[in-house]
Amino acid sequence: MSSHEEDVAEAIIEAILRSLWAFRLELTLAGACGSFGFLAHYRLGERAAWLVLATVVALVMVVPALRRFIGRRLRHARLRRQWARAVRAARIPSLDDRVPAVRKMKDIPAGQRFEARLPRGSSVPELEQASEVIAAALHIRELRVRRSPDNASRAEIVIARRDPLAVGPPLPWPKAGASRASLWKPIPVGVGEDGQVVTVRLPERNLLLGGEPGAGKSVALSLLVATAALDPDCKLWLLDGKLVELATWNRCAKGSAGVSVSEAIEVLHNLRAEMDRRYALLLDSGKRKVAQDDGLPLNIVVVDELAHYLTTSDRKERGEFADVLRDLVSRGRAAGIIVLAATQKPSADVVPTSIRDLFGFRWAMRCSTPQASDTILGSGWASAGYSAADIDPASRGVGYLLHEGGIPQRLRSYYLDDSSLASISARAEALRGHRLRSREM
Repeated sequence: MSSHEEDVAEAIIEAILRSLWAFRLELTLAGACGSFGFLAHYRLGERAAWLVLATVVALVMVVPALRRFIGRRLRHARLRRQWARAVRAARIPSLDDRVPAVRKMKDIPAGQRFEARLPRGSSVPELEQASEVIAAALHIRELRVRRSPDNASRAEIVIARRDPLAVGPPLPWPKAGASRASLWKPIPVGVGEDGQVVTVRLPERNLLLGGEPGAGKSVALSLLVATAALDPDCKLWLLDGKLVELATWNRCAKGSAGVSVSEAIEVLHNLRAEMDRRYALLLDSGKRKVAQDDGLPLNIVVVDELAHYLTTSDRKERGEFADVLRDLVSRGRAAGIIVLAATQKPSADVVPTSIRDLFGFRWAMRCSTPQASDTILGSGWASAGYSAADIDPASRGVGYLLHEGGIPQRLRSYYLDDSSLASISARAEALRGHRLRSREM
């Protein structure tokens, strides 16, 4: 054979083997059924063999778990073939007709998620750059590619066919009927794209929450405030720039202030005095931070409409508020002081970067621009594919939460209506009143 004929023969053999391998699951099932039928025919006869096969098929159709298992495996096998064709259609030069191997495929509410093992000579950024072409070939909503933090040759792929967070009724908060809560435990705040409950742990953390008006900031903030109110061992401090947003919790608060910047500064000074006193106690006891069994309650200060206090016309008050707040955010974590701040857009001309950059947790609701999203989550996240500007304006409560995982997580926050807030507030007041009477006795 000539060299050209050898190349053609090799290509034909490779194509045949590739097709057989792509349909290996279906061929295995067909082979198993054929072998079983032949064995039944040999042992029982033709009529009994057909009866046995019909019984097996009926059993598969009747048993839900078995039917779902086989159906899922067949769907995944079909998606693997579609993935291979789509990647080849993208013509990524470094792949050289090779396809990233699919491993650990799983169904999620948005579609499917799997791990891709890249062949030698290729990289995750190259695959990510071709994501739009691959998504178009797959006829899907979006293809998300994220490099594995442990291995440069691995990538997490999400086949997003739909947005599971954009539709459906409001999600009720699972702790709405709780008689009490603890800030030391994880707080459920929403549901992620995989259908999992998203939680946050506030001790030793500060959280900055931002987004455009009507995006759901106040509702998301109320979940954290409600948890603090239901914890009788927690001291709650409220700074309400709109005067009415946190009014529900006033009777549960240790101290509060409204639109008056001077009153807000006084509250922060009281907190700083408490912080200094606690550090003196920690020094005497030889400890470095407040622990759950120390008997020292957590102090949580909630600042709604942070921009109101940082843009006041009085330059002296503006500077003093910023200085004290910066001190609390930077030094207060080990002393059991948690700062939760909400604002529309924490840009540098509104919230100084010396304050904004100290917040370890960030929660971005819908933003008007990718730049506005980055002012909340941090610079660079929008270009990496985590932009709150891409959220549908009609999807209230949907946002990105940057917390323990180190990567912004897209979620839809739980919802508390006014009646639920009133009920929780009444329970919190009764709980705190009972706690106070117990101490007096």
